Amino acid sequence: MNLSVFQSPARYVQGPDASAQLGPELAQVGVDGPVLILAGGTAHRELSGVWQDSLAKQGLPVRIEAFGGQCTAEEISRVTAMARDFGAVAVVGAGGGQVLDTSRAVAADLDIAAINCPTIASSDAPCSALSVLYHPDHSFDTYRFYRSNPKLVLVDSRMVARAPVRFLSAGLGDAVATWWEARAVRESDSENQLHGMPTATGTALAHLCYQMLLENAQAALSAVRAQSVTPALERIIEANTLLSGLGFESGGLAAAHSIHNGLTTQHETADSMHGEKVAFGLLAELVLEGRSEQTIREVLSFSMAAGLPVTLAQVGLADPSAAVIAEIAERAVAPGETIHHEPVAVTAGSVADAIRVADEIGRGALTDQRD
Repeated sequence: MNLSVFQSPARYVQGPDASAQLGPELAQVGVDGPVLILAGGTAHRELSGVWQDSLAKQGLPVRIEAFGGQCTAEEISRVTAMARDFGAVAVVGAGGGQVLDTSRAVAADLDIAAINCPTIASSDAPCSALSVLYHPDHSFDTYRFYRSNPKLVLVDSRMVARAPVRFLSAGLGDAVATWWEARAVRESDSENQLHGMPTATGTALAHLCYQMLLENAQAALSAVRAQSVTPALERIIEANTLLSGLGFESGGLAAAHSIHNGLTTQHETADSMHGEKVAFGLLAELVLEGRSEQTIREVLSFSMAAGLPVTLAQVGLADPSAAVIAEIAERAVAPGETIHHEPVAVTAGSVADAIRVADEIGRGALTDQRD
């Protein structure tokens, strides 16, 4: 019997200068011993003192470690050994998606509390019960699933506002796919990322995510350009982080993320962020599904306005050969990939065709924009 499954973090906290409340929030979720904080570069530089003060007031020993740069099996092993030696009862990941993915893997390996403190809103990773692992060459390795979501997700919106606008844009790319992938999962009667059937709640949250993006994205991007916290930015942080996280996990993934994984096989795409590759993958998904021109144009317009890639050249593949596109498509349809949740028949050939057509549509739109 297929059961419907919905899952979420135990506690979600968001707002300006939320980092100063890390100590009290850890105490709120029952953390009462040594804490290892794995921090990305900016978070390490700007927040180490804030964290030390906050945790000291709660009597929590803390060790702050710099992230190695990529979520790989090797980095997970390194930090796991460190957390074990420190006697940590919780691991805090602070920074971008790969830092958080690594910290969640460490917490799962040691069976201790996973805490996520994203300082950018570039992906929906912070709320999830899985990690995306990569090979050292930046190509996709595997998904690693966990028994539970983070115990606490704490988002400092002032840090998000001060980050480069590209990070927020990439988060929009990851989030805009949430509804369309959840819709595909619902239409095909497929499992979500929790290996259960999607609940109506999970699908509805995915749709709410899309609505909030359409209504607030441009104002939020303007806020980040001005390094200012506004209501629109707070709503987009929530959409990119919480709603997209709940929506992709409990609603399910489909072609957009599989095509992203295919794109990572090409080293030329390494400089493109996760959400940027997902955004192009979404256009190819809509072509693959045979969605209406109106739907494709709506998503295309959103992506262009958000500064997201709509062509292969914009993710680093200026003039890919047929063999390169075939390689991307073959990886996208590998066994176990979420593209098999699609409500249409999927083959490597149909995916390659969809990628080429999406690229053609995107190039045409850029030409029209210049004219």
